[in-house]
Amino acid sequence: MDPTFTAHTDCTTVEITDPVENARFELDTASPVSPSPAPTDEFYFPVDSAIAFETSSVGVPKLANVLVRTQSGDLVADNADHVDRSLDPGAYTLELSTAPMKLYLSVESAIEVRHDEATVTVDFGGPTEVAVGARSFHDRPAGTVTTTPDPVGAMDAISLLGSALKTTSPERSFPTLRGHPPLVELGDEFDAPEGVARPDTGVRLELPADYQYVYPAASLAYYLGAEVVPADHPRLVTDAGFAYDLDGPRGYETTVGRVLRQTFFFDCVTRTEGYYDVDLHEREALDPDVGLDFADLYDRSLAERLAAYLSVPFESVADHVPDWSLTTDVMATPDNVEVLPFVADDLALVRCPGDPTGASVSPTPEPLGEFFRSGPDGAADARTADDAAEEFTRSTTDGNSSTVQQSEIFNPEPVETVEHAWVGEGFPVGANKATVESYRRRARRSAPDETSIEVHVVCNDERMNEEGVVEEFYGLRDLLRFDVSVHDELTTDELRDLLAQPADFLHYIGHVDGDGMRCPDGHLDARTLSEVNVKAFVLNACRSYAQGEALVEAGSYGGVVTLAEIANSVATDIGRTLARLLNCGFPLRVALSVVKDAIGPAYQYTTVGDGSVTLCQSESGCPLHLKIERVGEDEFEANVRAYSSPGYELGSIYLPIIGQNSVHQLVSAGDNSFRITKSELNDYFDREVMPVSYEGNLYWSDELSVEDL
Repeated sequence: MDPTFTAHTDCTTVEITDPVENARFELDTASPVSPSPAPTDEFYFPVDSAIAFETSSVGVPKLANVLVRTQSGDLVADNADHVDRSLDPGAYTLELSTAPMKLYLSVESAIEVRHDEATVTVDFGGPTEVAVGARSFHDRPAGTVTTTPDPVGAMDAISLLGSALKTTSPERSFPTLRGHPPLVELGDEFDAPEGVARPDTGVRLELPADYQYVYPAASLAYYLGAEVVPADHPRLVTDAGFAYDLDGPRGYETTVGRVLRQTFFFDCVTRTEGYYDVDLHEREALDPDVGLDFADLYDRSLAERLAAYLSVPFESVADHVPDWSLTTDVMATPDNVEVLPFVADDLALVRCPGDPTGASVSPTPEPLGEFFRSGPDGAADARTADDAAEEFTRSTTDGNSSTVQQSEIFNPEPVETVEHAWVGEGFPVGANKATVESYRRRARRSAPDETSIEVHVVCNDERMNEEGVVEEFYGLRDLLRFDVSVHDELTTDELRDLLAQPADFLHYIGHVDGDGMRCPDGHLDARTLSEVNVKAFVLNACRSYAQGEALVEAGSYGGVVTLAEIANSVATDIGRTLARLLNCGFPLRVALSVVKDAIGPAYQYTTVGDGSVTLCQSESGCPLHLKIERVGEDEFEANVRAYSSPGYELGSIYLPIIGQNSVHQLVSAGDNSFRITKSELNDYFDREVMPVSYEGNLYWSDELSVEDL
């Protein structure tokens, strides 16, 4: 479904809605307008839908970044420095780069760009026809490739992942110009739909015909549009005669990951010579001694650029490459070839681990001595002043009551990326347990019918009402509509009916044990449900993994669960923090990583299904996390981390509107700090709601001022 436009006749607002991504944005006009449909082919960049109306000015909420180009694409102005400017009459395309969809204005007039403390106004000097075009960040696979259940069949399938690339120029490092790879399924013989063809990049990957070599190459083959062929030794080869050994001193998987990260990074730098000629922090930070002429490389072929990029030792650029979003462990079995298109779409670093081994998981985080939610027989203890030093958990403390066997829980090898996913048997501690079906459900995801985001908060134990305040955290947004309902003490039938109704999110607070989710009249076992229409969830109860996995199998996209017993106070803190992060636009998997950094890695929360699910988009487009350190009486060191999220995947750029900064940086970059004053920090707190880390504690910008620090 394409983005839609709504002009409110009783006010001067045009609302743009992307129903697939639950994303909304507003433009203000000088007076009420009556839009009419406009042709989409008149925009320099591709758009899905467009309207036109007459107005003398357009106001943009927040201090959005506005890029002004001629109708032929030449950049003539960028307001990253927040300086007012005027342009002579002409035909212009304006890109609003911080909108949660690709949004463009097309006008023929003079332009004046003005700034105040919170908004940007584009003034046309009088009534002017303005065309507004929007393109969703959403993308779907173009078809399904059938291949045989053997390593060579997997090679043939992976060779076609690059068919989704919308360009082979450096601009394919932008997520909207990569496209989703075709799906892959197993069959008796190889077959590819008409139109699914590998681009002619002159690059091939020669690999041993073994899943242990083939699967880790999926993301690299996709990004390079490379052909994958059998060989005795793993290497990258181009038609021009360039060859690069992939079995480096750090091992094959690490070498492949480094080639992907380095190639991608240099493309992000080289593309600043093209359509997006912006000041980029990563380019400025690069040592000139890397010896690359980016202006010359921009016009070279993909294979020629690749050879030049890999002539630079990885160690020379390692500190500047963005922190990678995701590592995905994929068990090397034939059926897991079907997950590779989704892994490649995420540009994940892929590993093929051996069989998981059993490992003990601490049942309750330290320190103990908190009030427990149930006794050994599962019966709830009564809280009194005398035993307040003890804490109840959200389940029976009898470990045998869980459907998750201790031998099935294991600790996977640690990763250096922000997120970690696992595709295979067992229950990984600290990693998102994903399946082929949960990924396929992502591709089949349809547009929501409702115009608001529906959230259900279920509290099935009155002693846990302290966490019930999460109701207040869902919906604290200006440009989004939330419908939040609270349900106390639901019976099994009531909870079953609630899960069957279409909704965006369920936040469950209560008990889980081997029989299911505890209700006043018994237990609801999610494994008995044939259909679940709640898209995502948090099951904030002890050992809720099996119930969460059952919800995903019955229809949910993904959720947050636990692998161990969790003390009530800890569960309450985590539940509140997750609610606020999800409301800020953090994906499930990223939100959980922030929680663990703030509260501690010992608390055994994890995600199941599609960990990239978001409840809504961030106000800035990508979710932000501010880390600050006092460096003087009136000065602070600020680091703004933008996390990858749907619509703002790896390769996206953003402008940290903090202090006097006017330089863009890549999403997921973490090495750019700013020296700012107390006043500038307070101004940044006021821009939007985001988590703020200071002296080991996590705060929220809407509840914080510099005077509190």
